[in-house]
Amino acid sequence: MYKFYYNEVLDENPREARENERTALERSIELLQLAEKAGPQSREAVDAIYFVRKLWGIFIEDLAKAENGLPPKLRADLVSVGLWVMREAEEIRQGRSSNFVGLIDVSRTISEGLR
Repeated sequence: MYKFYYNEVLDENPREARENERTALERSIELLQLAEKAGPQSREAVDAIYFVRKLWGIFIEDLAKAENGLPPKLRADLVSVGLWVMREAEEIRQGRSSNFVGLIDVSRTISEGLR
């Protein structure tokens, strides 16, 4: 199962932590692709949005910590991306958007950056 508590990931070496982050992002992509096929009002969409929001909430929380080892500019940029993802996910949940492709593309880009 995927680790949802970032403090568990921090106890690992950086390579393992990046791999776990990438794995979680890939899972979010899989869920978003299923949701895109099933439609924004589907159970698949609910599951995908829940997963994406929880995952990015964890990422944002960690990025906001002073002890995060990433450069401040990169951290700020990633927080901005995360906030966009959270807003877009909420728009889908509220029925005002069906932009699964945008969420998939952003998640894929971040995932590839973790390789």
